[in-house]
Amino acid sequence: MILGRVCGAIHSTINHQFYDNRRILLVDRLGLDGKPSGDYIIAIDSVDAGAGETVLVIDEGNSARQIVKDDMAPLRSIIIGIVDDVEVPEL
Repeated sequence: MILGRVCGAIHSTINHQFYDNRRILLVDRLGLDGKPSGDYIIAIDSVDAGAGETVLVIDEGNSARQIVKDDMAPLRSIIIGIVDDVEVPEL
């Protein structure tokens, strides 16, 4: 699972029918310090996340397909939660 922050949305005029009526969001990966790492993920939104929100992302196709209950879905990444708070203990 990956911690990230929603930074935008992706819109397309031609896509696979699986993506019809689904939101596709651009998510910045976050480091342990809570800052964007400069790496990003394109993920389907399953929790109605909005821009600027910290989210939990599954970036593994089989797990993502289990969430949408479609074994043949052309899907790799899905947002599964909105994060309220992150606490990292000092080592």
